[in-house]
Amino acid sequence: MSALSAPGRDESAMVDDMIDNATLLIGIAFSSASLMVALLIGWLNSRHETYLAHGALGIGLIVVAVTIMSLRQGRYDLPFTLPPFTLVLIGLSLIYSGSRLFRSTAARLRPALLFALIALPVQAVPFLMGYSGTGTIVLNVAAGIVLLLCAREYWLIRHEGWIAMAANTTIYILVALSFFACAAVLAYEGSWVLTAPADNWAEDFNSIMTLVGLTGIGAITLTLHHARAARHHQSEAHTDALTGVLNRRALFERIGDNEIVPDLAVIMFDLDHFKQINDRLGHAYGDFVLKRFADIMRAQLRDIDIVARLGGEEFCAILPGHDRAGARSVAERIREAFAETSITIGQTGQIATVSAGLATSGTNETFSSVLRRADAALYKAKEAGRNQVHTARFRSAA
Repeated sequence: MSALSAPGRDESAMVDDMIDNATLLIGIAFSSASLMVALLIGWLNSRHETYLAHGALGIGLIVVAVTIMSLRQGRYDLPFTLPPFTLVLIGLSLIYSGSRLFRSTAARLRPALLFALIALPVQAVPFLMGYSGTGTIVLNVAAGIVLLLCAREYWLIRHEGWIAMAANTTIYILVALSFFACAAVLAYEGSWVLTAPADNWAEDFNSIMTLVGLTGIGAITLTLHHARAARHHQSEAHTDALTGVLNRRALFERIGDNEIVPDLAVIMFDLDHFKQINDRLGHAYGDFVLKRFADIMRAQLRDIDIVARLGGEEFCAILPGHDRAGARSVAERIREAFAETSITIGQTGQIATVSAGLATSGTNETFSSVLRRADAALYKAKEAGRNQVHTARFRSAA
């Protein structure tokens, strides 16, 4: 950061530079503070999105650091270097942990913690020994490295939104390069000890990239957050809250009632004696049984198959490209797998089972027609004694 390093020149030029430097620092501080508030508001509205809290706290520390540096008035002694630079590195570590949590809520935070534990003492030692220029070089290199690590996290999830993720990655890389440039110029000039903030093209580039980068990264991150929230709400509206499979509404939005469905198999499932499970063992246990059956269905079906809970204990599986024999084999596997769980109904020792009705689409048949035939086959399976699969006759023979 132009904020973050330095050699001096004549007094009048240094005064002009201090004004420019202070102006840029104030701009960075205001931009960072605005982004921090936006992230904090986002987190307060979505407490489970912890990456927003990490980002807000990290940026908050950077705001404090930049504020301290804006007050130094050309001084570059220990109170105006090591404390704010330490806050910058801790803040960047939190931003890195936030980017990891953005990629995956299950991401481990150890890499971010390890970075801070290594970078902080490595940076502090030169400052404490009086080598302020060396300490500044270390700071810039460390900042560049952690920003590249942030860029990597967004690049790994580019499938979620290629343009936005690529833009965020690019901005992080450019800001990282500006920090590396600051370090390179100081090292090239042999500025191992500094008595005033640095003044060179790399510092100007770094200040501009930091200001622009914060604005760009903040805008993109908030946009991605709102997009994720919208997808989450849409998913909730289309998902059965208990079992995690599609709900009835979602199924019929995906496949319309009057849509022609060639080469399709529909299997209707209904848990046998489910009312007894609820009455004897309670609704909480009934919920467990429903979730267990949904898990068995997902385990036995392909990724292209559709699973939905139509209501109560009734489920539906849509199998594209399956003939009668193949679909029946799938239905039998699900029926047998559920019976093998040995879920008992009360103290009678009776095992919970499932009945199924199967229908495959005929020529120019609509989805609602296939579904009705599968439901009729399910009714016959119930009438025949339950715990079995009944196959509907071909439509042409019905």
